[in-house]
Amino acid sequence: MISILVVEDDESLGYGLQYAFEKESWSVKLAKSIKEAEEYLQQQTPSLLLLDNHLPDGLGIDFCKRIREFSNVPIIFLTAADEEIDIVRGLDMGADDYITKPFRVMELTSRVKSTLRRSAMSGQPASKNVIISKDIVLFSEMQRAEKNGIDLRLTSTEFKLLATFIRNANQTLSREQLLQKLWDIDGNFIDDNTLSVHIRRLREKIEANPSEPTYVRTVRGIGYVWEQGSVNS
Repeated sequence: MISILVVEDDESLGYGLQYAFEKESWSVKLAKSIKEAEEYLQQQTPSLLLLDNHLPDGLGIDFCKRIREFSNVPIIFLTAADEEIDIVRGLDMGADDYITKPFRVMELTSRVKSTLRRSAMSGQPASKNVIISKDIVLFSEMQRAEKNGIDLRLTSTEFKLLATFIRNANQTLSREQLLQKLWDIDGNFIDDNTLSVHIRRLREKIEANPSEPTYVRTVRGIGYVWEQGSVNS
């Protein structure tokens, strides 16, 4: 069963989300603080975490960063801040998506379903469970990637993005193609800014100098290309 951990100190909103999600036959756990959420995560891992940014005992962004040290559980931010810098910060800390308050429950439910689909797709075994491209190794079953034997600590979206590039090595992929491969076929809820943030974060983890990328190269006016030779398994 799908389980959702909602970390939100607004009780009425939390109960409203619980009611809506349980109608989807999802199991829902409510936490009003980071402390409560940490206690829950010590016992089990949910299918997805909805995380408010401003909580009584700290910022959700900081909590997200700590979670990413030990887990790739999908995370969607619930935030009242619609400024681009706050959204970017959330994605930088490893969040998979965000939605600003106020929001429509149907839209949030759709985003949760989309994020769960992406996570499931990233974690499913591929026909080649281990893929090697130069000094980077993908472990499809574990949704992990290593560079020179060091874990890259990718989020589920970053892993999917990296896998997409490597499996299409030496092919120029447009932004539209990447959106179709990574998210819903029509790119629902995803804009160019969000894609740019994920590509930048991936470059920061795999490139020696993200400002002069050698793995994910930009083809001006077209898209991106992974130029790292043949792909082996």
